[in-house]
Amino acid sequence: MKIRLDERLCAVHGECVIEAPEIFDLGDDDDTAIILQDSPSESYRVAVERAAAACPVGAITIID
Repeated sequence: MKIRLDERLCAVHGECVIEAPEIFDLGDDDDTAIILQDSPSESYRVAVERAAAACPVGAITIID
């Protein structure tokens, strides 16, 4: 699984960080989220799927 984050869409709502803090964080300047692990293990799939679903602007894409 690979994760993509469209920084142009990201509005820093932070839902991804709440759903998957091991995978996402907020950047130092809080103007976009960042991906901590762009190819996490399958054990994180549910959390990443929840994070993608929770993103109000659809900035997160999961690539299998």
